[in-house]
Amino acid sequence: MSRVILVAGLLLAVGLSACDSAKEDTSALPIPTKSMARSQQMYQGQELIAKVDTASISVGKDGALQMQATGSVPMAGYKNAGFLPKINAAPPKDGVYEVDAVADHPATGAAVVTPIEVKGAWPNYPKDHLKGVKVFAKGNSVVAMLPPS
Repeated sequence: MSRVILVAGLLLAVGLSACDSAKEDTSALPIPTKSMARSQQMYQGQELIAKVDTASISVGKDGALQMQATGSVPMAGYKNAGFLPKINAAPPKDGVYEVDAVADHPATGAAVVTPIEVKGAWPNYPKDHLKGVKVFAKGNSVVAMLPPS
């Protein structure tokens, strides 16, 4: 009886050691940086767009930061697209501030992926620190750097 228990224990140890060798080595993968910003409160019916494809920023003639992004939403009828700057406790070390690309969700509509263009201005942006803007959607984000002046 004791031999049976010893053999079963040996087989169990060998089986478990074989499982450990199948694990992938994830130590080489880069650790994603965590955002220190938090999103602003959205109005009722407002939500992040599904995906952002391109983004660009520039300083307008009035001194405001002009932002533009293209992306897609899950159905037709989204309106009032705009940007909501995220709230930072301190300026980001890399100078890249974060904004959410949002739009008002339609009451009804066909579930067809629809392109959307988001435009907006950020009049009181941090002029001394801002080097770029990271535009967030539900599925991804895109970074737009400020052109050299």
